[in-house]
Amino acid sequence: MARLFLALWPDAPLRHQLVQWQNGWRWPRSATPTRTERLHVTLHFLGEVEQAALPHLAASLEVPCEPFELRFGHNALWHSGLAVLEPLATPPELIALHARLSAAVTGAGLAVDSRPYRPHVTLARRAGKALIDTVGPPITWQVSGYALVQSTPEEGYIVLAQWPGRP
Repeated sequence: MARLFLALWPDAPLRHQLVQWQNGWRWPRSATPTRTERLHVTLHFLGEVEQAALPHLAASLEVPCEPFELRFGHNALWHSGLAVLEPLATPPELIALHARLSAAVTGAGLAVDSRPYRPHVTLARRAGKALIDTVGPPITWQVSGYALVQSTPEEGYIVLAQWPGRP
């Protein structure tokens, strides 16, 4: 079985900017900051999928992705102890991509989360008493595609497929 999700996957310079925001917090001992190589924006969590189904699934997840700009600049501490960086606004292109991927995921026989989509980068878990020391300048992310990612206990996150943005 493979534990999968669809994500916006940042490049190294963008990850560095995300880490600067992450470093602007004071974390309690209980907090687990997200490792640099794991910073991303989840589009859909797919759950456990049979390894044999991956090629067919990957083929069914290719949808149009119009390139867009995503600007981050709002730290938030969610009630569940999740410290996140949220976009200043949610671009319509992101909402459209999320909807197209929802249709592709359900078309592949998988369930999608029924809660409203809240794009964010998870900076830390179990961070209920974290404090924000500083905030950085807004981060502008030129989104040019999305990725299918596998989460493994041994190797962390592995990008299985990437689709470039196109109208």
